Amino acid sequence: MEEIRKKIKDELDTLEEELHFKLPKEIQKAREFGDLRENAEYKAAMERQSIVQARIMQLRKRMSEVDSIDLSKIPTDRVAYGSEVVLFEIETEEKVTYRLVTSEESDPENGKISTVSPIGQALIGREEGDEVRVKTPTGWRSFEITRLTTIHEIE
Repeated sequence: MEEIRKKIKDELDTLEEELHFKLPKEIQKAREFGDLRENAEYKAAMERQSIVQARIMQLRKRMSEVDSIDLSKIPTDRVAYGSEVVLFEIETEEKVTYRLVTSEESDPENGKISTVSPIGQALIGREEGDEVRVKTPTGWRSFEITRLTTIHEIE
């Protein structure tokens, strides 16, 4: 969790600096060009300011959500955040291993999928031995959970 907090905090710090130091200078400089109705630099700086403010609000909300995660309340016998699952894909008869992580940690090429991804959502709450059918961007896929290791067994 500390890694996620650091990532969010780093982005927040960068955006706060932009909002409070860089953008005010750009806005002031653009005002010096005169008529604000036809001033592209002014409009762009004001638009960027709005985007940065919105992103800061999102990050603060996300930080609050991350801070509220109670690892002791994560199930020990079902798929949840932090679980590593070995899936047998029924159509291709191949095994694939995924670790369920937050969206900030997601790295599908390295087997880390978000709990809010289609496969992640389908797996949440399931047990070893369950079959899961998932609609993905590439079509329907069917899996059997052949092994489940929860966050409590990993860390």
